[in-house]
Order: sequence, then C-alpha cells, then structure tokens
Amino acid sequence: MTDHFPTLQTDMSTASLYIGLMSGTSLDGIDCVLVDFASKRPTLLASHLLPFSPDLRAELLSLQIPGDNELHRVMLAANALADAYAKSIDLTLHKANLTSNAVCAIGMHGQTLRHRPELGFTVQIGNAARLAERTGITVVSDFRSRDVAAGGQGAPLVPAFHHSMFGDTRHRVIMNIGGIANVTDLPANGMVRGWDTGPGNVLMDGWISRHQGVAYDADGAWARAGQVQPDLLAQLLATPYCQQPPPKSTGRDLFQLAWLDQQLASHPSFATEDVQATLLAFTAESIAYQVKREAPEVCEVYVCGGGARNSALMDSLATKLDPIPVTSTQAIGLHPDWVEAVAFAWLAKQCLNQQPGNLPTVTGARGPRILGAIYPA
Repeated sequence: MTDHFPTLQTDMSTASLYIGLMSGTSLDGIDCVLVDFASKRPTLLASHLLPFSPDLRAELLSLQIPGDNELHRVMLAANALADAYAKSIDLTLHKANLTSNAVCAIGMHGQTLRHRPELGFTVQIGNAARLAERTGITVVSDFRSRDVAAGGQGAPLVPAFHHSMFGDTRHRVIMNIGGIANVTDLPANGMVRGWDTGPGNVLMDGWISRHQGVAYDADGAWARAGQVQPDLLAQLLATPYCQQPPPKSTGRDLFQLAWLDQQLASHPSFATEDVQATLLAFTAESIAYQVKREAPEVCEVYVCGGGARNSALMDSLATKLDPIPVTSTQAIGLHPDWVEAVAFAWLAKQCLNQQPGNLPTVTGARGPRILGAIYPA
C-alpha cells in the first residue's frame, strides 16, 4: 500500500505527536504509525509496515512454545525486536520529514509470547530500554501487566481507544481480526464491552504455511477453493472458549497448530483446502455468533486488522451477520491496517497524562488503571 502524507515542520509542538508500534499474533511484521493528538480526533501523519526478517519471525514463532535455552533466546529476540522497532521508527519519521525530537513518546506493545491471565501473568518482549536508547524517545511499554495485576484479562486493550475514536449515536461493533479476533461493543448510550472471540487468522495462516509454504492465504483464495466440512466446523465451534461469556481473552497458548491437529485426529481424510475453508468458516462463525449473542441490537459492524483484506472472510461475515452492514474502518476515518498501532500510541498518551487505559467492563479488572511502564528518553 502506498501512503501520501503531508510534510511537517520540525518545530511542531512535541506535546501531541506519538508513535505507536504493534507486532501482533500473525507475526507478519511491525506496524509503525506517527499520530497527532492535537485535536479530539487523532490524525494519522505517517505509517510504515516493516516485515520481520525470516530468522526473527521463525524465532518469535518458535518461542511461542516452551523450548531449550528459552531465557537466553528470549532476551536475544527482545534485543533484535527492539532494533527492528527502531528501524521502523526511522523509516516512519523519514516519511513525515521529522526527527525523533519532535515525538513525545513511543507506545510499544511488544511481541506476546505468553498470555495467561488466569495464572496472573502476561509476557510481551521488546526491550523498551534498548529502544529508548536507540531512538532518544521516551518509550511506554508493558501495557497489559497492570490490568492483570488488578484481576483483569489484560486484553483486549483497544476497546477504550475504539470508544474514543469510533463511538457514535448508532450502536456499533468494531472487529479487530489479526491472528486472534476481538470485538468492541459500542452501544450508543450504554456500557462499552470487548473480548477476544477466538482465532482470527492464526489457524488459517499456520495451516497454509505448513502445506503451501506461504505466510497467509491471500484474499482467502485457497479457502474459496475448498468445501466447508460441517462436522469439523461443529466440533471447532464447540470449543469451550467460544461458548464462554466475556470478559475473556486468548492467544496462541490455546489456538495453535498442535491444537488443530488434535481436532483433526478424527478426520484424517479431509483435503487440505477443505480444512482451510472450514477454518475460515470457524473464524467467521465464532465472531458472528458472539456478536449476535452479546450485541443483538447492533446497527453496523466495522472491521480492522489483516482480516479486513481477506475478501472471502469479509463475505462470510457479511453473510452470517446479514442484514447488519459489514465494512472496514476506512469508512469511519481510519485505515484498517493501522487501527491497533494508533491505539497503542493513544495508550502511551494516556499513560503520560496519568489517565486510565483500560475499561473494567472489558477486561474484568477491579477498576480503571493507568497502564504502562515508562522508559524516559
């Protein structure tokens, strides 16, 4: 995607410019955005997607599962990730014709390796100290731990931003479909809620990588070539997590290829493309079912994340949610590729301004909390 952004003067006030970094469950790369919060509605000034190097992606994927010499490998991966973050920031600032001294702070989500709120912990790596040293910009990181310490899920964290950015007089749902899918329920006058619905792209990406050696199913073409297998789909939808009411959150700790292999053990003869078609249907149906169950009065649905670029998935969602219109967040002012990264820029701003970043109605925490650890420039 080619972006065109205005040239900015380097004497702009630093109080309103923030960088947001997001590298999610899909492990496709780093989303970096430069955002101006000078007005009530944030303005995206520049953005850049930096793909992971094959070696770093392979190591981050490997670290999702316990292995040998894990602590040593995690620390080296955190350093490499910080260096990649610094490179993505340099490229983004270059697009905006700015230097680092124009930026107030970086909101760094980090790469999730473990997410176990039921055990009281969540782990996102990225070496924020190294990033602050490399860029000369204050870094805010580790957004999830305080919410978990307060009894919350630590996820999803984007609903507070969705409410700020997309709240309206109409009842809306915002769907973020990355590796894991989450939804934000935004009633016109009511309690904001949000939760992880289950897998987004993670199972589809893993399956096509195993069988075709590519990172993702471009536009859902391989899924379209297959046939949904009703018995397998029913088995996947019966997964207890999908039936569990919110607040809830999940990740690769549950939804990974090893889990899928267990589900397929009783279906050894399915064609690989039929499995892919069924995985796409699983993602769409698990999201649609929970939206209809938890937000029956919704008027419109907006999708962000990589799933918004999968027309097969978007068509399936539209069919399952008909007559509710389903489109991307582009229609309400923010390109779907950048919503999460902008959210973490916003969370950094909330932290520095001593404002809460969580919504207890979403995460289940005992109350609003200021999120993030600060590493000054």
